[in-house]
Amino acid sequence: MNIGKEVLEILKEEITEVEYKRYIQHLIYDVKKSTNDLAIYYAPNAIVINWIKNKYSDKIAHLFEIKSGTKVTVQIALKNSVDKRKTKKVVEVKQGSSLLNPSHSFSNFMVGGSNQFAYAAVKSVSENAGNVYNPLFIYGGVGLGKTHLMQAAGNVYHNEGKVVIYTTVEQFLNDFTRSIRNNTMERFREKYRKCDVLLIDDIQFLSNKEGIQEEFFHTFEALKGDGKQIIFTADKHPKKIGGLEERLQSRFEWGLVADIQPPELETKIAIIEKKCEINKVKLSKDIVNYIATVIDSNVREIEGILSKLHAYSQLMHIDIDLEFTKNVLKDQMRENRENIDMDMIVKTVAKDLNIKPSEIKSKGRSKNLVYARRISIYICRELTQNTMPQLAQYFGMKDHTAISHTIKKINTLIEEDEDFRLKIEELTNKITATP
Repeated sequence: MNIGKEVLEILKEEITEVEYKRYIQHLIYDVKKSTNDLAIYYAPNAIVINWIKNKYSDKIAHLFEIKSGTKVTVQIALKNSVDKRKTKKVVEVKQGSSLLNPSHSFSNFMVGGSNQFAYAAVKSVSENAGNVYNPLFIYGGVGLGKTHLMQAAGNVYHNEGKVVIYTTVEQFLNDFTRSIRNNTMERFREKYRKCDVLLIDDIQFLSNKEGIQEEFFHTFEALKGDGKQIIFTADKHPKKIGGLEERLQSRFEWGLVADIQPPELETKIAIIEKKCEINKVKLSKDIVNYIATVIDSNVREIEGILSKLHAYSQLMHIDIDLEFTKNVLKDQMRENRENIDMDMIVKTVAKDLNIKPSEIKSKGRSKNLVYARRISIYICRELTQNTMPQLAQYFGMKDHTAISHTIKKINTLIEEDEDFRLKIEELTNKITATP
């Protein structure tokens, strides 16, 4: 087996089976044209290229380095492509010490209420390295754009000629372990302590690793002492990361801590439209809206959905319309209605709208409560077998006629207010999707 295939086999063990079968297994390694410092793969279409480049190119390059002991440039070209220069311009991944993804920039990051503060903080840091918010700590759930923002700043620094190190805690740990084994700690420290900017993903994985925490602490101190910029990402606030030395936890909070929340519906729609533009996929407004309601909070799913739609459309020679989209994505909308009850619906709506479940069932008449109550009643009517009298009793309303009157109002709103309709669709999909 050649090294290109070996790398993909290793990657297979580290990602989901679905992602491997959908994207990675289609890569073909070019043994003849690849060299010691260049690894060439071929993919079936541009969307698959873009998806792999955005999500796994860093990992592929790192696995090559582990297997061969040398750094390589990873190039992914269209299958049967003959224009090497054009392919290189589009898909070549910048390697060396930075491992940055050049497609991550501030210009193609969609800003909304859920990420505006984090965006402003990272943008400010990119313009004043080491002078403001140092370190900068960004936290939030999976697929919300933490790495994109961090690498956008990294690309700004890189283009200014600064020495930028981007890595994950896993890669940092691997480098540390290998350096101890090979007696090359001086080289390790030279790499991480002499850079201008250090960007580290998934800092939560330092948890309960005492040896690496000690080395990491001294690396942090050296960089901070020299006024070098440090940016971290994690899935939670520093205070909530267990198994960290107190001195590390306190230093993570020295600069600025900024969170990224799941995007609101309008931001998800804007993200999908931007991804369609980048990937040259044409989708009608109703399809874009539908995809936005299917996706819960993980924006990273968008690339996968667009790739899946494009692949199905190409293979089956079918135009992408709403019915086709629903059929293709039905596995992401597997229904589990047997376990759905009114309590579950109300809790989901309350969490999404940031109010208490008890308030939805109260007599409160504020605009927000009426909005949440209407959505809850409509979804309960649609997804459960409860009768109107049962709904009236549950929501503390006079009788079934009050529920009937409310349902009529909701149907009118659905026809007249697209935002209201989309919010109902989004919450319905969230409730019926299998966790």
